[in-house]
Amino acid sequence: MADARDDRPDPEALLAAVREEEERERKGKLKIFFGAAPGVGKTYAMLKAARSLREEAVDVVVGWVETHGRAETEALLDADPPLPRLPAIEVEHRGRTLRDLDLEAALKRRPALLVVDELAHTNAPGLRHPKRWQDVLDLLDAGIDVHTTVNVQHLESLNDVVAQVTGVVVRETVPDSMIERADEIELIDLPPDDLLERLREGKVYLSEQIERAAGSFFRKGNLIALRELALRRTAERVDGQMRGYMRAHGIQETWAVAERIVVCVGPSPMSARLIRATRRMAGSLKAEWHAVYVQTPAQARLSEADRGRVDRNLALAERLGASAVQLHGAEVAGEVLRYARRHNVSKIVVGKPTHPRWKDFVYGSLLDDLVRQSGDIDVYVIQGTAEARQPEPGPRERRPARPLAYAWSACVAVLCTLAAWLMHPFSDLANLIMVYLLGVVFVASRFGAGPSVLASVLGVAAFDFFFVRPYLTLAVGDLRYLLTFAVMLGVGLVIASLTARIRRQAESAGEREQRTAALYAMSRELAALRGIDKLSVAAARHVRDVFEADAVVLLPGPEGRLAVSAGTAEDLAATEQERAVAEWAYAHGKAAGAGTDTLPSAGAMHLPLQGSSGPIGVLSVRPRPPSLLDLSRRELLDAFATQTALALERALLARQAQRDRLHAQAEELRNALLSSVSHDLRTPLATITGAAGALLDEGDALDPAARRDLMQTVLEEAQRLERLVRNLLDMTRLESGALAVKKEWLPLEEVVGAALNRVEEHLEGREVSIELGRATGLVPMDGVLIEQVLINLLENALKYSPAGSPIAIRGFIEGSVAVLEIKDRGQGIAPGEEEVIFEKFFRGRGNGRQGLGLGLTICRGVVAAHGGRITAENRPDGGAIFRVTLPIEGRPPDLASPELPAGAGA
Repeated sequence: MADARDDRPDPEALLAAVREEEERERKGKLKIFFGAAPGVGKTYAMLKAARSLREEAVDVVVGWVETHGRAETEALLDADPPLPRLPAIEVEHRGRTLRDLDLEAALKRRPALLVVDELAHTNAPGLRHPKRWQDVLDLLDAGIDVHTTVNVQHLESLNDVVAQVTGVVVRETVPDSMIERADEIELIDLPPDDLLERLREGKVYLSEQIERAAGSFFRKGNLIALRELALRRTAERVDGQMRGYMRAHGIQETWAVAERIVVCVGPSPMSARLIRATRRMAGSLKAEWHAVYVQTPAQARLSEADRGRVDRNLALAERLGASAVQLHGAEVAGEVLRYARRHNVSKIVVGKPTHPRWKDFVYGSLLDDLVRQSGDIDVYVIQGTAEARQPEPGPRERRPARPLAYAWSACVAVLCTLAAWLMHPFSDLANLIMVYLLGVVFVASRFGAGPSVLASVLGVAAFDFFFVRPYLTLAVGDLRYLLTFAVMLGVGLVIASLTARIRRQAESAGEREQRTAALYAMSRELAALRGIDKLSVAAARHVRDVFEADAVVLLPGPEGRLAVSAGTAEDLAATEQERAVAEWAYAHGKAAGAGTDTLPSAGAMHLPLQGSSGPIGVLSVRPRPPSLLDLSRRELLDAFATQTALALERALLARQAQRDRLHAQAEELRNALLSSVSHDLRTPLATITGAAGALLDEGDALDPAARRDLMQTVLEEAQRLERLVRNLLDMTRLESGALAVKKEWLPLEEVVGAALNRVEEHLEGREVSIELGRATGLVPMDGVLIEQVLINLLENALKYSPAGSPIAIRGFIEGSVAVLEIKDRGQGIAPGEEEVIFEKFFRGRGNGRQGLGLGLTICRGVVAAHGGRITAENRPDGGAIFRVTLPIEGRPPDLASPELPAGAGA
């Protein structure tokens, strides 16, 4: 009879279900109106449901609906009373205005229910997410219920199937996780003939599209296939909801609403017949089926041949379409039944026992346990005869005997006898028996079952020989001792069996702990590393250390061919054969090479590194010395490959995100540059064109003063245009790193004077005070570049200060730095913009004069190339100060410095 505790719900599972339910309560509910093809009425059904909820006083808002010109849908959308609608957001893209769902407005409005049509839609560029289903996830996270629509051809997992059936590759897809995430799915079904009739009546597409659609996607055979796919996918989702309900309510019984079969697989060659028979049964019932192998502590010590048979049997089941699973547990029947109830299995297939019946009494019967504990699950017993082409299985291979362990067992019996001999004069015989039983426990815990059985037999014999009258003989004077011997031997054997079982369980738990620790160590290191090369090296090293195998990680290069990213033996994939096997594994997303059913003659096993959107590389493993990995180690290797794939995919996504960010910044820079240049270049060009045209058309009629004014205008605007182009070129040189600083020891006076001469015309009407002093000395700098810095700062002061206001220039040496200050009496710098004004294309609050906003950026780049700093701040009594600090390194030449009188003006 089954233990009563087996019927209780798993506390951990219940806790996880409670947490999942709490999480779902916090988020919004998702309902998907699911269809087989366009035109079946999904949007119409969604709007009809929305109107019904609106009549029940639910706050329903239409976020986005695409009617495709269908009169019925438009009439329902616009019918009285109208449903509240969010205005669409408009995005300019390549000269077109695109309209889309305004996610920000929806989150701000926060209705109880938002209607969002076309879940698979691709959003306009520049919006928060590239796909609409990502917008829906944000809405659900915000606690907003969502009704949406999707067709079966848009499901990611069915994309290739739909392309094969219809010949049409669907570009817009939705991950299957959205279907699993849905709280409710409503299938909008329509027979193919009815849908074709709607198409002919113009209720699906406009007239010019009807003929083309009817001859391609809307062929009747396509619609039948799509309808079956939609029905099956909906049934799978409903089945998942039913199993979730059963788990949440602790229902242990099987609800046989659909046939599912489990076949029990073991190391016996007879398992192959069970697998094939189950495949035929599943095919006739159109049922899903599973092949299950349970590894108990006793079976963890299987021979190499037995482990190989288990692997081959599970591989056979997978080839025949089963879901092959390896479970771990202390008892086979209990693990099989727990798995069956978790997956709502209706039938269990097991082989007919062929061993002697007495083994059932000694070791227990798997068949008896399954039948008695299965409850509502049917148990099928199939004749377990070996196939004709296979030899009759002989006895199970056993590990070679360990003479030393049996010698220790005899020594323990001798030691127990000596201890009992010392205790005999003053102790009862029952206490002596305990000494022997203690010895049995010790032997069983250290050396296993065989030596402990020997210790039990030797203990009974020694107890009879030394401590039962007549002494020193095996004869028994009192027949009552026979029962004592029998009980003593029986208890010893039971203790030996239980202790050996506990030892095996401890060893099995230790192996599982080692596997878990290895996987944890790898996961922790991969999570801490950044960069594809470092991740590949770490993954290959962990595989080498845990599996004692050479390993390399292969990733696709620029041409799409696999190349070694990192590894412990780069020659592993050096041969054409190994590289071809790795390419096959990468292209097909399946393991290939040694130990698999595909190209098993290869020298290494090649595992595809599966990312969320397909293979991203290959992990190639070659054990040292060459041997096939057993099932448990293969599962661990698969886990290592999965962790490696996740880490590499994370790195690839980070790299792609960085590229996208740089691309977005470049695009933003390009747009800003085009916007600035287009205006700032057009203005002087238009002025030059107008003045030159006036001179050409009316030159002789103009008086000399007018002609001079026009020519002066042409000159000034040409100079302005030259400054704009020069700034652009300087900015390009700075950002490309082509700016070369050629330092010379120059006096500040010389550079300041040259800059003043360059802007002398613009300084008319301004008082310019210069304070340099005699102690300025020589400063190492590139005179041409620093002169350009001073020119840009002076032009900036002219632009942002009133006409006629003074400008002050001050220079001095303080310690090991030279300082230059440009001061004006303008409106100053807005609070918080002290650093922003040095960014590209930033323009402060000016007096109407235009510029690219690159002057101060160029100043900062030039000064930084000198190792200095440039800062800006407001003057206490109005205006701004720009301060340039240049380092003085080395010793100046011993030359007399030219002097400029302090306080000189221009």
